[in-house]
Amino acid sequence: MSVNKVILVGNVGKDPEVKHLDSNASVANFTLATSDHYTNKSGEKVTTTEWHNIVCWSGLASLAENYIRKGSQIYVDGKIRTRSYDAQDGSKRYITEILADTIQLLGKKNDGTSPEGNKAAQPSVVSEPLNSTNAYSNDDKEGDDLPF
Repeated sequence: MSVNKVILVGNVGKDPEVKHLDSNASVANFTLATSDHYTNKSGEKVTTTEWHNIVCWSGLASLAENYIRKGSQIYVDGKIRTRSYDAQDGSKRYITEILADTIQLLGKKNDGTSPEGNKAAQPSVVSEPLNSTNAYSNDDKEGDDLPF
């Protein structure tokens, strides 16, 4: 058994970049900052920030395009994916991304600006439905040779 599950709450670092593909699908990419605060041995408050690359498909891409902006605070539930590509200089590059399954809009970073649009019209949680390849089925006979 293995588990690939990520839960993040943080602030969006830049407006989502949305691409509409020929297959009528869309994909959105944006960064999410999560911060950890602690006091070191000298008594100084220290903040460390991690930046995560978030990837959303279909309905979540639409949510990102319409409602998520730089500074938005969101909850993301998904899985880690690492992929590689060949850079222009011929070297192989690796990128680690969070493939979002669920996004919940939590609000906007407290920067003194008023939210755009009608806040009541914003969806609070959007999840991608499981497809048949991800759904659990009792008809799966692969594990029948287990001794218990």
